[in-house]
Amino acid sequence: MRVTNLHLHRSLLSFMTIVAILTSCGDRSASNGAEAPLAVRSYAILMDSLTAIAAEAPGEVGIAVVVDGEDTVTVNNDDKYPLMSVFKLHQAVALCHELEGQGSTIDTVLDIDRAELAPDTWSPMLRDCTETRFALSARRMMEYTLMQSDNNASNLMFRRLVSVARTDSFIATVIPRDGFAIAVSEAGMQRDHDLSYANHSSPLSTAMLLERLFNDSILSSGDRDFVCSALRQCRTGVDRISAPLVGEQGVAIAHKTGSGYTNDCGELMAHNDAAYITLPDGRHYSLVVFVKDFSGNEQQASMLISKVSDITYRFLMRR
Repeated sequence: MRVTNLHLHRSLLSFMTIVAILTSCGDRSASNGAEAPLAVRSYAILMDSLTAIAAEAPGEVGIAVVVDGEDTVTVNNDDKYPLMSVFKLHQAVALCHELEGQGSTIDTVLDIDRAELAPDTWSPMLRDCTETRFALSARRMMEYTLMQSDNNASNLMFRRLVSVARTDSFIATVIPRDGFAIAVSEAGMQRDHDLSYANHSSPLSTAMLLERLFNDSILSSGDRDFVCSALRQCRTGVDRISAPLVGEQGVAIAHKTGSGYTNDCGELMAHNDAAYITLPDGRHYSLVVFVKDFSGNEQQASMLISKVSDITYRFLMRR
């Protein structure tokens, strides 16, 4: 398995600019032959471990780890991984901003006709709301998308509250434009599975969005607290990043998963998890693992992501 684009960064400014690459897989010492700083040499151990996992996987694996908004380890950090439902994080952030700009709130209520919803897609909302017509707030619909990855709720909010294009444009003001693209809704991907590749991101780009959401003022405090709380209550993909952390005292996990269709080669197009994790001592880290074109099953892909999470957590707890 080819492994490219491996870097170990220390960002001394905001995530809008990664100011220095201190080491890479091919050169971990300074140009004058001096030994690399202790912190860099330490993180190189983590990078080597994650690189080995990616190299052995029957598919493409991209990883980003950002510790305390500063130290950054990436493996295969190309902007080519289908986001799948991870893009519902981007959607929620953009929607909150859109409503704030309109002088409205996430408690805005929509009247919904059941006939405008797709009966053949993943939708706990459709299961719960059995009436022909019903009303839900944007807040409740985002709970469905962030906590249960509801496709109908996502499609509805794109159609009636903030478009795919406006979502893409706003997120490009939060994180660098060259690291992601949001171009299609769940409805579009359901019609043509190949369109799943049109919503793509590098692992670091999504990690940067998590970092900015949890630590910067890109939304009002109330909206930010709501989105962060919903991510902490995510019920999907519990066998991925969160699996090795369950039961660990004082560890808080917020995450958004994404799962893909099967391509013409019988491979999983995508199997993803993006998490913001707080440790008992107050430190935090973002961990994003994207798996693309994986020639195994979902359980195997989840085990790979869980292994990355376990290694990262154990490494940081030893520091």
